[in-house]
Amino acid sequence: MPVPAPDGRAMVLLITAGPAGLPAQLTAIRDAAASVGGTIVHLAGPAAAQADLDGAFAKTDGTLLAVTLGGILLILLLVYRSLLMPLLVMACALLALAAACAALYALAWSGRLPIDGQSQGIVFVLTVGASTDYALLLTARYREELAEQPDTARAMAAAYRATAPPVLASAATIACAMVTLVFSALPSERALGPAVVIAMVCCATVSLTFLPAVLTLCGWHTWRPPAGALAGGGPAWSARAIEHRPRRVWIGCLILLAAGAACAPLLTQTGVPLHQALPAQAPSVVGQSVLARHFPAGAASPLVIVAPARTAEVRSRIAATPGVAITAVPPSGPGSREQILATLTDTPDSAQARLAVFRLGASLAGTGALVGGQSAQLADLHQASVSGHRLIMPLVLAVVLAVLIVLLRCLLLPLLLVAAAWVSLLTAFGSAALVFQVILGSTATEPAVVLFSFVFLVALGVDYNIFLVHRIRSDAVEQGTAAGVRRGLETTSGVISAAGIILAATFAALGVMPLLYLAQIGCIVAIGVLVDTLLVRLFLVPALILDLGHRTWWPALLPGDEVRVDDAVSPAPAAGDPGRPAASTPVP
Repeated sequence: MPVPAPDGRAMVLLITAGPAGLPAQLTAIRDAAASVGGTIVHLAGPAAAQADLDGAFAKTDGTLLAVTLGGILLILLLVYRSLLMPLLVMACALLALAAACAALYALAWSGRLPIDGQSQGIVFVLTVGASTDYALLLTARYREELAEQPDTARAMAAAYRATAPPVLASAATIACAMVTLVFSALPSERALGPAVVIAMVCCATVSLTFLPAVLTLCGWHTWRPPAGALAGGGPAWSARAIEHRPRRVWIGCLILLAAGAACAPLLTQTGVPLHQALPAQAPSVVGQSVLARHFPAGAASPLVIVAPARTAEVRSRIAATPGVAITAVPPSGPGSREQILATLTDTPDSAQARLAVFRLGASLAGTGALVGGQSAQLADLHQASVSGHRLIMPLVLAVVLAVLIVLLRCLLLPLLLVAAAWVSLLTAFGSAALVFQVILGSTATEPAVVLFSFVFLVALGVDYNIFLVHRIRSDAVEQGTAAGVRRGLETTSGVISAAGIILAATFAALGVMPLLYLAQIGCIVAIGVLVDTLLVRLFLVPALILDLGHRTWWPALLPGDEVRVDDAVSPAPAAGDPGRPAASTPVP
C-alpha cells in the first residue's frame, strides 16, 4: 500500500522480504522500481540494513585478518629482532586459526552452531592474539632454559614443563568465562560462548604441540640474529620501584584506576541505531536519511498491532501514545481481529522507539491487543540482554575465581586478582567512554558490547596475572615471596608486556570492521588489556604481594617463607657451651 509523503515529493512502499536470498530480492526490487522513468529509488528499513551488514562483513574479513597479522608481525620483529622466530610464531597463530575456523565452519554448516559476522570477527582476533601470546611465553622460557642448558631438547622439555600449566590455566579461564554466555537469552550471545571455547582449545593445542616441535627441530637457528631483550624477559626496574615502598605503590595504582573508573557511568547502554552503526555511505543509511526528510523516522518499519476488530478505543489509545506519529488500518478480510499500523516518530531501533513500545504496551493493557513489528522485537531483545547481565556477570567472576583457586592453591590471592580485574575493567569502561565522546560525540553503546567486553576483560585481565603469579609462586616455594616477586618480574615483565601489547593491537584491529559495535568492543578491550598489562600486572599485583608477604598464600605457607631462628637472628651460644650455637628450630 503506497503512502505519499505530507510534502507530496516522495512515496513510501512497504514490502515484505524473506530472509532467504535477501540480496537478490532487494536487487530485484530496486531494478523494478528504477524501471519507472524519472524515479529515484532508495531502500531503507531492517531488510536493507541487514543486507548491507552482511555485504560489509563479507568484504572486510580479509582486511581484518591482514591488519591483525600485519600489526602482530611488526611487533614481533621489534621484539625478536630476527626473521625466523616471528615467522614461526605467526605460523603457530595461523594454524590455530585454521583449525578453529574449520571446526566452526563444520558446526555452522550442519546448523548446530550459528556463526554471524560479529562472532567471526571476535574469534579471529582472539585466536590470533592468544596463540601469539602463548608462543611468546614458551619461546621466552625456552630461551631462558637454553642459557643454562645448551641441549635444545632438554631445554625445551624444561620450558614445556614450566609453561604448559599457565598456558592451560589461561585457556581454561577464557573458555570457562565465555561458556557462561550459553545462559544468555540472545542467540548471537549464546553462539559466541562455544565458538570461543573451540578457539581456545585450538590455541592451547597448537601452542603446546606444533610450536615446541618446530622450535626443537630448528634449534639455535631460531635465534639468529640473537633475540631482543623483550623476548627473554625484561629489566627489573618495576621490581626496584616497588620493593621498598610497596604499600605506596599499590595505593597510588588504585588512585589512578579509580580516576578512570569514575568515568565508567558515562558509558550508557541505550543502544545505537543500525543506520548509525553502519558506514555512512551504505545504501540503507542513505535511504534512511532520505526517508527521514519526508516521513516520520519510523516509516520504514511501523509497529503492527493486532487488536479486536472495530475497536475504536484501541485505535484512540494508539494514536494518543507519545512517540506514535501516524496510525493506519489496512484493508483486511472478515474476522474477529484487525491489524493496525503505527508509525513511530523515531527510527525503529532507537531508544526512543523502545520507550514508545513500552508506553504502547502499557496503554493497551487489558484490551487484548498484541504489539509486534521490528521495534517491539528489538525492545524485547534489549530488555533480555540487560536482564541477562545480572546472571552472566556473577557467573563469570565465580568461574574465574574457581580456576585461580585451583591453580594457585590459596584463597586470598585469587580474591585480590579478581578484584583487581574488576577495578581495571571499570577503568577501561571509563577511559573508553571518554574516547567515544571525543571521536563519536556519543557514549551510547549496546548491552552486548558491555557484556562481551566484561567477559573478555575479566578473563584476559586475570590471564596475564596467571602468567606472573604462577612464576612468582614457583620461585617463592624455594626462595620466599619477596625473592619470588623480584625473580618473577625479572623473567616475565618483558615477555608479558609484549604479549599484552600484541593482544591489545589485535583487538584494536576490530576498528576496521564496518559495524560500530565491534569497533567499540575492540577499543574497550584494547584499553583494558593495556591497563592490565602495564599497570595492574607490573605494579599493583606485585606491590600487593610484597606488602602481604607470606600472607599472600593464605591459608597455606610456602616452604620458602618458613622463617628459621638462625636466619632471623644471630646464633646465640648455648648455656655452658660458648662455642656451640643454639639449635635451629622452625618458627611457625
